[in-house]
Amino acid sequence: MNRQGKFRTPRRPKKPLNNQKDPVGVYCRVRPLGGGDEECCIEVISSTTIQLHAPEGFKVNRNGEYKETQYSFKKVFGVSVSQVELFEHVARPLVDDLIHGKNGLLFTYGVTGSGKTFTMTGSPGQGGLLPRSLDMIFNSIGPYQAKRYVFKTDDKNGMEIQCEVDALLERQRRENNLSVPKTPSSRQRIEPEIVDMIAPEEACKADGVDEDSSYSVFVSYIEIYNNYIYDLLEETQEEAVKPKPPQSKILREDQNHNMYVAGCMEVEVKSAEEAFQVFWRGQKKRKVANTRLNRESSRSHSVFIIKLAQAPLDEDGDNVLQDKNQVNVSQLCLVDLAGSERTGRTGAEGTRIREAGNINQSLLNLRTCIEILRENQMCGTNKMVPYRDSKVTHLFKNYFDGEGKVRMVVCVNPKGEDYEETLLVMRFAEMTQEVEVARPVDRPICGLTPGRRHKNQAFKEELCKLDERGAPVETDLTAFLNNLVLSLPPLPSCELTDPSDDVTLPRLIEALHNRQRIRQTIIEEYNRAANTMKSLLQELDSNLISKENFIHEQNGKLIEKDKLIQNNMAEIERLEKKTKMQEHKMDILQKTTKIYEEDKRTLQQELDTREHRLQRELSDKRRLEQRMHGVVSDTQHKWEKECERRVNAMQLEMQNKLWVKDEKLKQLKAIVVESKASTRPDPPPRQSRLQRPSRDECPPPKRSASPSPLPTTTPVRPLHRRSRSAGAEKWVDHKPTSSLDLGTVLQPVIPNSIQVSAPNEKALSKCDRYVLTHQEVASDGEVQTKLIKGEVIKTRGGGQAVQFTDIETLKQELTTVPSRKRKSSEGVSPSGDQQEGDWTDVETRCSVAVEMRAGSNMGPGYEHHGITKRRKP
Repeated sequence: MNRQGKFRTPRRPKKPLNNQKDPVGVYCRVRPLGGGDEECCIEVISSTTIQLHAPEGFKVNRNGEYKETQYSFKKVFGVSVSQVELFEHVARPLVDDLIHGKNGLLFTYGVTGSGKTFTMTGSPGQGGLLPRSLDMIFNSIGPYQAKRYVFKTDDKNGMEIQCEVDALLERQRRENNLSVPKTPSSRQRIEPEIVDMIAPEEACKADGVDEDSSYSVFVSYIEIYNNYIYDLLEETQEEAVKPKPPQSKILREDQNHNMYVAGCMEVEVKSAEEAFQVFWRGQKKRKVANTRLNRESSRSHSVFIIKLAQAPLDEDGDNVLQDKNQVNVSQLCLVDLAGSERTGRTGAEGTRIREAGNINQSLLNLRTCIEILRENQMCGTNKMVPYRDSKVTHLFKNYFDGEGKVRMVVCVNPKGEDYEETLLVMRFAEMTQEVEVARPVDRPICGLTPGRRHKNQAFKEELCKLDERGAPVETDLTAFLNNLVLSLPPLPSCELTDPSDDVTLPRLIEALHNRQRIRQTIIEEYNRAANTMKSLLQELDSNLISKENFIHEQNGKLIEKDKLIQNNMAEIERLEKKTKMQEHKMDILQKTTKIYEEDKRTLQQELDTREHRLQRELSDKRRLEQRMHGVVSDTQHKWEKECERRVNAMQLEMQNKLWVKDEKLKQLKAIVVESKASTRPDPPPRQSRLQRPSRDECPPPKRSASPSPLPTTTPVRPLHRRSRSAGAEKWVDHKPTSSLDLGTVLQPVIPNSIQVSAPNEKALSKCDRYVLTHQEVASDGEVQTKLIKGEVIKTRGGGQAVQFTDIETLKQELTTVPSRKRKSSEGVSPSGDQQEGDWTDVETRCSVAVEMRAGSNMGPGYEHHGITKRRKP
């Protein structure tokens, strides 16, 4: 029967329900301006409200007017607020809850350079929230701390208890394992950066500390860099040749479903100075870099975890109760979030851009989780909160689910350059205040008798007093009386047996006289001893008085020496502080020098890389220039040839035009002469044939790249000749304004037409036919003209439509025609062509058009192809 439930998953322990909720406490701290000439965009109106002013030249709304916004917080700390006042309002309640067994989370949020690290850590003389929290913890539990290693952490976020014998053995074992034993001087050496963080008069302690419990403090320090978790307290062996990179840690869930960093080192500390030394050891390993806005900008989120383990004492009030279930572990997380930044303002490049992107992404995930929590609480939805999208939100998931108080300090820089980023921070802070977190439940009482520790201490003090005092001692008076009694003679028997006895009474009287005499002697001796003692006492009194006077004189001298020593100590302390400050400045300068050297190496590497890139680009540019120079020279040579060819073509074209005009004039002259000679009986003699120019006089023709001026009519459909376009029908001649005048001899002329640049309904209603003149560049580079013809058809709606029926193409060509001599007037051509007499007829000559192709070698007097003109009906 038990076998069925043997392998069941253990149920999640139910937490006690608590309907009481508290909102997230959000505080605002304003950093002082760096320079006097900087513009301020934040004004503190009251102790809970600030107002944002848009800087000059910044347009907030579309009208360009100033838009002032106010934001309220639980408490606003101005530029004059000290670190002590900030701690009293923000962190002290969380430390008080930590001592009473409750968890807490405190984190700083803001843009880069707004003072988050100073608020959390502070500086010498101005300790921040972290050192003051440690000081308050140890001031409160100092007398009640357990011995080292009585409490021992395990690997699963739990706490174990050891007896004092086991703790002593472990202390000895660890001290023996140390390779270099610590000397007293090394223990007392304190870093100059953390010395005198808190003044003695600023120390504080918690009230209501349970005296019947034993306490122990454990600290751990981690950073979240590029969404990876690293342990800053982990001991690493530094190798000069090739140092090993730190190993990242992972998040796990313990048996109570709380998140923790697996494998993280937890150090047990016994004083505030030791705890802060451990913190500073990890702070040196934190990722920082120099940016345009901040000299030591944090490149990671740091988390300092303080664990307080407490367990009740046993019934005797002497030792810790050996019951693991009675151990209560509370923790306080102090988080210094890296500031959001814009890479355009910080001038980040390379690794810095990646770091800034991861920082902004993690802060965006935090904002998203807060928004969904707020929406679930206000609207009653049950959306899943994406805690696992970022290590920051995943680690602190339990706090938002009700494991402790959550408080946030929003740090802002009032300078006008940060106005846009500050506006986003304010909106996030305003939204965070609306999120409520369940109030943590008080821990149960163990049930043992209170006051056990005090009773045990009182009993031990009485035993010590008895041991010091020992057995009681007899006084001098008792000794003197005993000696006196022993020195007197004994009394004889006083019993009278016979009335006539005369011996007993005289013997008694004689014994009494003897005793009286002895007593008198003793009294005299006593008086003599008393006088002697009196004289001795007087002598002692005189000696005592003289000694007191001497002591008084010595005390006066001692007071003077003390004053001198105090002055010397004050001078020594002043010099030590000055030395520490100088050491602190030297360390800061060394760190700054180290940062500058790293930046210098980085910049030198970037400079070398850019120099190599520039050299490559220059060589590529030179090669490109040489290539382009060759291309330009080739193109220039090509265009020179092309221009020469075009000039020769234009010369030939102009010469052909002149030849055509001369030929026309000569033909007209011949026609007039022949018409006059026809009335005569004898025909006039035939004109002599014109001389043909020689090859030397006529240069060889070259093909022109420009369109030829003379067209050749090529109808697409031979059924519709151009003669039909000149019929009795009325035409709409559509010629676009972009048409070019080619200057050819043959032009498409359409009589009885209406010429328009764009067709309209009025022109179409008056005509029967439609023609569109369209010009385009043919595949051989010449311009061809298309005449697209159609019929105008009336539609049923009363409008007009065009139905295209025919296309005529007019195309120019440059051809080289072989020269032929003009036919002789005698004889007939062997092919049976038209005889010479046909050309002498005036009517025939007038009905023939002369066509000369551009670029031909034909001149006046050469043979021409005659095309019969189309006669009008």
